[in-house]
Amino acid sequence: MMLNGRLCKKANQIRKDLVAIAIQNGAGHIAPSLSCVDILIALYYKIMNVSSCSQWEERDRLVFSKAHGCYGLYSILADKGYIERQDWENFYKGSFLAGCLERRVENGLEASCGSLGHGLPMAVGIAFGAKLQNKTYRVYCIVGDGEMQEGSNWEAIQFAVKHKLSNLTVIIDHNTLQAMDFLKNVLTVEEGRNDLQRKMKAFGFEVKTCNGHNIKSIISIIEKWIKNQKNLSAPQSLIANTTKGYGLKCMENVPKFHFRIPTEDELKMGNRYE
Repeated sequence: MMLNGRLCKKANQIRKDLVAIAIQNGAGHIAPSLSCVDILIALYYKIMNVSSCSQWEERDRLVFSKAHGCYGLYSILADKGYIERQDWENFYKGSFLAGCLERRVENGLEASCGSLGHGLPMAVGIAFGAKLQNKTYRVYCIVGDGEMQEGSNWEAIQFAVKHKLSNLTVIIDHNTLQAMDFLKNVLTVEEGRNDLQRKMKAFGFEVKTCNGHNIKSIISIIEKWIKNQKNLSAPQSLIANTTKGYGLKCMENVPKFHFRIPTEDELKMGNRYE
């Protein structure tokens, strides 16, 4: 099976796993977890330089800022052996894995990010530290599009551009929903999906957009940045257009499912991962 086929199969496995465990354990943030699975698959199974040792000094770092949507990350870290399977299966019911992730580098969790708007500033600090120490590892940060309304993010973005942190890639999970409503009904000034693209470019980032459920496209864009890093003088932002709840047909693009477990009848509407 070719690489893209293997990764798509892995993404479906992770979706099935996270939905089953979340429903079994009564954990409600399924929809925001599903939208970023393909992004995480691209990072952990192809892009990021990691090893079997979660604390390898030269590893690439991922700061998962939209921490309420961490179920897919937990499933992947369990799949890669950073988290014991039993701890993942007991998530939300007594294991150390919390509803919003908490820092445990020994388990592949680089930063505590329960409060939105904190992860990107931390990622910028890690990337800046790497640059000061002439380290070659890269830093990735996954943020939610609603989270990008936080002022702390824009202060961090200015710092990243000022210090030419070309070792930093920010991936925006652009599912157009924040909590219980659409961005356009809350604070986004225009309905189109190019609002964040225009802002990130204006602040000085190298910006690309893609289908956030197309693993091949995600890999292609980020790997080009990695290969060209010596010629880049700015951090990068990939705006990944996604669907909240992707994989469960009852949840897709439905605001009420931000923190809600589907009923048996809703699950009968079908899914995209079997």
